[in-house]
Amino acid sequence: MRIAVTGSIATDHLMTFPGKFADQLVADQLHTVSLSFLVDALDVRRGGVAANICFGMGQLGTKPILVGAAGADFAEYRAWLERHGVDTDSVRISEVLHTARFICTTDAAHNQIGSFYAGAMSEARLIELHHVAERTGGLDLVSIGADDPEAMIRHTQECRTRDIPFAADFSQQIARMNGDDIRILVDGAAYLFNNEYEAGLIESKTGWSAEEILDRVENRVTTLGAKGVRIERKGEQDIVVGCAQEEAKVDPTGVGDGFRAGFLSGLSWGVGLERAAQVGCMLATLVIETLGTQEYELRRGHFMERFTKAYGDTAADEVRGHIGA
Repeated sequence: MRIAVTGSIATDHLMTFPGKFADQLVADQLHTVSLSFLVDALDVRRGGVAANICFGMGQLGTKPILVGAAGADFAEYRAWLERHGVDTDSVRISEVLHTARFICTTDAAHNQIGSFYAGAMSEARLIELHHVAERTGGLDLVSIGADDPEAMIRHTQECRTRDIPFAADFSQQIARMNGDDIRILVDGAAYLFNNEYEAGLIESKTGWSAEEILDRVENRVTTLGAKGVRIERKGEQDIVVGCAQEEAKVDPTGVGDGFRAGFLSGLSWGVGLERAAQVGCMLATLVIETLGTQEYELRRGHFMERFTKAYGDTAADEVRGHIGA
């Protein structure tokens, strides 16, 4: 099963300031703020929802197709992804803009000052999925993740026009989208991904009830945080899968991307929705135990040992032959 994952490709530049921002602010001079903070540390991490998902799928051995836009500075990041099993040949490289990045400084009181540079991400709207399908021999599913909003809408409309099944996964972009845009992204989706808060926001912005949404999508996949995930289908009993026990809670960033990577990999193997959700939950557990969204290591024996403990021998037998080394 050939799965393309569209969405953001970015790097995070995270810095720490040993003092407090508040101590540097003069109350009657806030209209002319001019400050520079000498930071103690800089941590550069690879990120972007599409790149995170593809990294996880590559770790599982499913050879995902990354679709997004980056800058000429993408070369090192590209090499990293390709080394971990990701097809990056459909990434558009901007001639004038840098790869998107988030730059953030955190002080000793955990206050943050940050900026997000969209950069090359804005050119994702110029990507035609038809060319991706031609290059790869066809697409069985396109997961449309958080990206340039116009790109998300165009990819969705192209999937409908070309009769390509698609998954709607707007996550961070849902806050800035209006009801009309969300209706376009949702209607006809094979899968709708959301967390509990986003589920309510989708219903509020579209004016559609939960039942009406199930009339428009085949599967609604709702992540429930520590409680796992729920999969809803019209006229079918809900599927609920719990989380695998984590060894430590280090960093929740990218956990949702890890779940999607495992779930989409399960779909590509044809193991069924419950098994796919279990693989997703297991991979998400590896992410939460690691600092950084692409810093975990998937060791097949270790993965299967923990998967078996969490979901039993029958589930393990169904996925064992698919897990990459």
